[in-house]
Amino acid sequence: MAARPQVDAEERAEVLGTGETGRSRPGPWRRGPVFAALALLLGLLMLLHAKITDRGGLGSLVETFLPWFGLFVPVLLAGALWRRSASALLALLLPVVVWLSLFGGLLIGGSKEGGDLTVVSHNVNAENPDPAGTARDLAASGADLLALEEMTPQATVTYEKELAKAYPHHVVKGTVGLWSKLPLSDTRAVDVVRGDVGPLARTPPADHPKDPPRALRATVATDQGPLAVYVVHLGSVRLQPRNGFWTDSRDFGADALAKAVAAERNERMVVLGDLNGTTDDRALDALTSQLHSAQDAAGDGFGFTWPASFPMARIDQILVRGVQPESSWVLPDTESDHLPVGAGISW
Repeated sequence: MAARPQVDAEERAEVLGTGETGRSRPGPWRRGPVFAALALLLGLLMLLHAKITDRGGLGSLVETFLPWFGLFVPVLLAGALWRRSASALLALLLPVVVWLSLFGGLLIGGSKEGGDLTVVSHNVNAENPDPAGTARDLAASGADLLALEEMTPQATVTYEKELAKAYPHHVVKGTVGLWSKLPLSDTRAVDVVRGDVGPLARTPPADHPKDPPRALRATVATDQGPLAVYVVHLGSVRLQPRNGFWTDSRDFGADALAKAVAAERNERMVVLGDLNGTTDDRALDALTSQLHSAQDAAGDGFGFTWPASFPMARIDQILVRGVQPESSWVLPDTESDHLPVGAGISW
């Protein structure tokens, strides 16, 4: 019976946060202030990502890899549990709720079978060592429309030969092409290329040869009526020590494409291609505000496409207007550094 008061005293000391020496120890709500602060900062970063400055391309860079910020949550959770910090655990609710509100719908999945028309898009890579094999793999997908980007003149000849049997109609403009099982008309190049093509480049002289087109527009004759189709490869982006995340060429092309889409008279349209940006990237806002992502509407998961060896971002897009995405998926890899993307659409 005599030992009980000592136990009671120890229990009271634990509750009050005092030890044998009488020193105060932080309670669970005061432990781990660093983890709590980091959790709040993570949540605010994802919540207010549109407010981050785009100086040096910082905003675009954050938005390109925005889904991956969710990986910090389990790291901070482990730290909160290690420190037995109630405040850190509570603070973690913010990034969890924000991440789920941004990307939780992609985890549920909305893909269904079928569709009136199947479309596939692929950046085939200018350095593709086996264009013939890539063409056969893409033709095997059974797509009604097949968009290719980053073709070289030599490889274009191969693609035309290998795809001729499956696709009786096709058009090529510069480095992009569209192969179709349905008749094409009103085909033309779309200017999405700026004159100064690099972060250190200057405007070329008037007699300087122009870069080949990187976008085209065509009308596809479907049983449900005409469908406007754009095939696009926007300018590349570069992460540089001095210039930051250089996106000038891509941003110029995105604005030019957005204007072309706004001027398009056909209510039904599909944009296929490598946009060198995700749909979260503010640089594409003028475009994505007019169109819907097939992956967001009818895909399962994030549908990352680049780099093919370890996909970290979806920069290859299928965007639609006036038609309904029924399904969206990523095709098996080819000899390219991008993965092909496909979608089924209906009217």
